Formats: sequence, C-alpha cells, structure tokens
Amino acid sequence: MKQIKKRLPPKISLAVSLVTLVFIVMLLAILSAGLIAYLLIKLGIMDLEGTSSPIRAISIMVYISIFLGVVIATLLSQRSVKPIRDMIKATEKVSQGNFSVRVNGSFVFELDALAGSFNKMVKELKGIETLRSDFVRNFSHEFKTPITSISGFAKLLQVGDISDEEKQEYLNIIVQESERLVHLSTNILNLSKIESTEIISEKTIYCLDEQIRLAIVMLEPKWSDKNLHVDIRLEDGIEILGEKNLIHQIWVNLLDNAIKYTNTGGVIKVGLWRSGQKAIFRLEDSGCGMNDETIRHIFDKFFQGDTSHSLTGNGLGLTLVKKITQLCEGTIEVQSELGKGSVFIVKLPLGSDAKTV
Repeated sequence: MKQIKKRLPPKISLAVSLVTLVFIVMLLAILSAGLIAYLLIKLGIMDLEGTSSPIRAISIMVYISIFLGVVIATLLSQRSVKPIRDMIKATEKVSQGNFSVRVNGSFVFELDALAGSFNKMVKELKGIETLRSDFVRNFSHEFKTPITSISGFAKLLQVGDISDEEKQEYLNIIVQESERLVHLSTNILNLSKIESTEIISEKTIYCLDEQIRLAIVMLEPKWSDKNLHVDIRLEDGIEILGEKNLIHQIWVNLLDNAIKYTNTGGVIKVGLWRSGQKAIFRLEDSGCGMNDETIRHIFDKFFQGDTSHSLTGNGLGLTLVKKITQLCEGTIEVQSELGKGSVFIVKLPLGSDAKTV
C-alpha cells in the first residue's frame, strides 16, 4: 500500500493544472491533426503537389486542429470540473437540511482543500443542529416541569379539602418551583447578555481572594446542610482588573456545582494563587466525577450529566462560567474521573494595572 501511495502523483495547484490541461489539449490536437493529414495524403484524398496545395493543406490542418481541440477540451473538462459540480450538488443538499453529505477530494490542491473545508463545515453544521435540537428539548423540559408542578399543587389547594400540614407542604413546593423558574430565567438573561457582549468596558481593581471568600460564605447554608468540609487555601492580596459582578458569577456557579454533586460529608478544596500575570483558581470536590462523554459536553447549554434530573439545576451554570471566562480572556480546564471527583481550574489575567499586596 505504501509503495502504491508513493507512485501516485502529488497534488498540484489549480494554476498548474489549467496550464497542463491547455498544453495537453494543444498537443493532442496537433498530433491528431498531423495523423489525419498523413492518412489523407496516403489515401490520396489530399495532394500536396500544385501551387495552392500547401495553403489548402495548412488550412485543412488548422480546421482539423480546431475541431479536435474543441472535442478533446470538452472531454477533458468534464473530468476537470467534476469536483466543482459535486460541490454544487452537495451544497444544494446541505441547503435542504441534509448534513450527512460529503464530497471527495481532488488531485488539485485548491479543490482538495475546498473539499476538506466543506466536509468540516457540514460536520460542524450537523453538530450545531444536534445542539439546537437538544437545546429546544431541554429548554422545554426545564420550563415545563416547574410550571406543571405549580399548576398541579395550585389545583390541589383550590379543592380545599386538605390538612394544614399538606397545605403548607404544597405552598412550599410552589415557592420552590417559582424560585426555580426565576433562577432559570435569570440565567438565560445573563447568558444572552454575555453572548452579545464582545468587550468588557467597565473594569475595576479589586481583591480576588476576598471575592472568593464572600462566595463561599454566601453558599454556606448549602454546604453546611450537607455537612461538607471546605478546605480553603487562598493566597492573600491578589488584585485583579476586571468586571467584578461577572467574575463573581464564575465562583458562585462553580462552587454551587461542586456542592451539588458532592455527597454528604464530602470534601471541597478551594485554592487560589498567582502565577506570573495570571490568577489560578482551583476547585476540587470528592463527588461522583464524570466520564469522558460528560466532560466533552459539560459546558453545553442545558446539558446535565444527571440525565434523570434527580438533582436541581438547569444546565446553564457551567455554560455561563465558560462564556464569562472567555470574555475575560481566561481559560477553564476540567479534570474528572468517575467515582473520584472533579477538578476545575480557572486561569484569569490579572490585568496590567493589577498587583499583589
């Protein structure tokens, strides 16, 4: 197989292929015209003797050459333009919603690169279509579930033939589901705002470690209820130049996610330190962990590793984290293994005016 590949001609550029095609057409036309003229002379149909014979012979050869050139060019062009015709047909299929179509490469470098880019584009479009379908399905589910609960328990309250204890329970559920809708709507609005933002204009210098401590304190009721041990190791005095409210959402969503997926009595480790002109935030939990498939989609809208929806959430928290991190010109990494917890590492630039005290 390797020897066959070595014998195959390398790819050529479009300009070289056109020049080669013209040369082959001219060469074949001249040779064919010469052969026909030779046969005509041998058969006695064309006689070179006489005064006007050479001019007549040349005229006949010119006509034959032109005719053969057109015929040969037509035949060769069918092969040459086939990749372009295939591309046009494939484009029409894609415009009709068929994202399974693919085109073959070509020995012409530019056409081969175009085919590769086209196939990559179709693959991306297919992925986007899948994400869109999943988004609509999950979005509908996340909104329908609390609305159905509110409606159902409100109807039970209308009946009136229930005890005070049941009435209070139903009211608590209605309040919880209402708060869930508010939280979902807020996240969607925040995500929409962030996605439409290209540059952060309002930046201030503030202490990053204090902001993270405040986020941990704010979520204290949640991790206390699960009796979690929070190991906090934050380097003091790290200042950052950034949009304070946006960056605050990073810590809150990551911490909330870690608390949610860590079993009762587990451990959460929070670390922060400076490395050059970047702030490194590390969050490790002793939760259930994730498989490779979940890690690949963890930042997708409405994606939840818990497909049973047994845990509260709407699958937008980590999407917000990813978008905000990118907007702040930072990066986020995920390391996880099933049954061994997860680690999230966020790296944010401190900014030219930021410093450590």
